[in-house]
Amino acid sequence: MRPWTLAIFFLAWPGFAWAGLPETVAQVKPSILAVGTFQRTRSPPAVFRGTGFAVADGRYVLTCAHVLPDSLDEEKSELLAVFFRFQRQDRLRRAQVVATDPAHDLALLKISGDPLPALALGDSNRVREGEEYAFTGYPIGMVLGLYPVTHLALIASITPIAIPALRADKLDPKLLPRLYKPFSVFQLDATAYPGNSGSPLYHPETGEVVGILNKVFVQESKESLLSKPSGISYAIPIEYARKLLKKLQPASE
Repeated sequence: MRPWTLAIFFLAWPGFAWAGLPETVAQVKPSILAVGTFQRTRSPPAVFRGTGFAVADGRYVLTCAHVLPDSLDEEKSELLAVFFRFQRQDRLRRAQVVATDPAHDLALLKISGDPLPALALGDSNRVREGEEYAFTGYPIGMVLGLYPVTHLALIASITPIAIPALRADKLDPKLLPRLYKPFSVFQLDATAYPGNSGSPLYHPETGEVVGILNKVFVQESKESLLSKPSGISYAIPIEYARKLLKKLQPASE
C-alpha cells in the first residue's frame, strides 16, 4: 500500500477522531462547573447537585432544571452557586436563575464575576445514530471533588421522550404532558451518574455541544414501568437550549 493511500485510510477510519479528544477535553474542561448551593454555617458548606457549563458571553450557565433546589434557606444565607477549580484552587461564583424550560428540564443561570470560557453550541438536528460524542461533568457529585470526568459515548438511539403505556392503568401523570408534546432525546451507551445531569454532550473534535446529559427527567418517562431504573443514559438535544438562550438580551447572546 502506498504511503498516501495509507494516510487516507487512517483519516477515513472512524476511530481516528479519538486522537483529537485529549486536546478537545483540555479545551472544554475550563467551561465545566458544578452546580449546587453554599451555606457558610453548614457542614459541608458546599453541596453539589449537578453539572453545568458556560455559554453565551461566559456569564451564563446551562444546566438541568431538576438540578436546582426547590428553595433556598435565605434566613441562613444559603446561596445558589457554581463551583470550579482554577489555578489549583477551588472557586465559587454566586448564581441566579434567569430562565427555565420545565418541558425540556433545562435552566439558564447567570453567574457573578468575570466571564468564563464559553462552549460553542452545535446542531443537534445533524446528530446521527452510531456517531460518537463525549461528555464531561461531575459524576457522584462531591465524592470525586472538583475534578471533571470525561466519558466517550455512542449515540445508541434517537428515541421519543415518552412511549405510550400498553395499559391505561400504567399511565404515569408525569407522562401525560410529554405524550401530548413528544420530542426526541439521545440514548447513549455510556454510563452517567446523577451528578452528570447538566453535563455537555459534545463533538470529540470540535467541542461543539449537541446535547445536555439528563439522569432524572428522561428516566421518569422512558423507564416509568421499571421498579429500578436502568443504567442507560440520555441527553436532551441542544436545540431546546438555544430557544432558552434567545430569551437573553441581544447584547448578551
